[in-house]
Amino acid sequence: MKNYHWILLFTLTVSVLACKADKKEDTSEENVEVVQEENSTEIIGNEISYQASDSIMLNGYISRNIATSGKRPGIIVVHEWWGHDEFARQKADELAEMGYVALAVDMYGNGKQAEHPEEAMAFSSNLMKNFDTAKKRFMAAMETLKADENVDAEKISAIGFCFGGSVALSMANSGADLDGVAVFHSGLGLPVMPNEDLKAKLLIQNGAEDMMITDEQEKTFKSQLDAINANYEYIAYEGVMHSFTNKDADSLGEKFDLPLAYDKETTEKSWKKMTLFFKDLYSE
Repeated sequence: MKNYHWILLFTLTVSVLACKADKKEDTSEENVEVVQEENSTEIIGNEISYQASDSIMLNGYISRNIATSGKRPGIIVVHEWWGHDEFARQKADELAEMGYVALAVDMYGNGKQAEHPEEAMAFSSNLMKNFDTAKKRFMAAMETLKADENVDAEKISAIGFCFGGSVALSMANSGADLDGVAVFHSGLGLPVMPNEDLKAKLLIQNGAEDMMITDEQEKTFKSQLDAINANYEYIAYEGVMHSFTNKDADSLGEKFDLPLAYDKETTEKSWKKMTLFFKDLYSE
């Protein structure tokens, strides 16, 4: 049986707030990181700053394979509720290895990171209770990615983890022009639930033992997708808990008494599923 104490705790971050819903690039040498050089793969990651209309500075990270020529699809990576961190950057690098240009975004501004779950809840709640601000920041990142000379601006998708999954799904539901959205251990009680504005193809991969979502939330989310004939796949991995892709999940769970657990097998399986999802989406 799921622990509804944690379900309630996490739901306060996003789903309770549903009622509220209705470029500047620094390419200096010190901000360039060569991640990998092997055969035809040379991943370059750049720190990049951009702004939304609320004027706060957003500090992201854009990654690409410079051994690949021509324009390619761009993928937005939305961080967990801890904020823009190394985990999000690593995922951007992994997407770059696959041939995409990936932008790990900063939804909180100024690269702000949480050190404690209560702080993470405050950051995410303050953002999502004003969905208009969240959308402006997401769209600013999207326009920054589209403007990159290596990106095919007509081919933009997004992935997200935990809070980031909720953000990515909400943006798709609000009509953002995304081809596909793939999320991992995502919340399902969203500021904007599935509706006719949804254009993107969806891949949702959660743990069946994720205590951050309820069975009722899952049922409602799926029924609303079905009602609009959305193109989606929902996978619940048996025996898998929240934050299963994050190698720090076990230590964070123990430190803060949170129901988190890393699962190596499911991480690999779900990433492969996402890989095929985008390969199919962008196959010519």
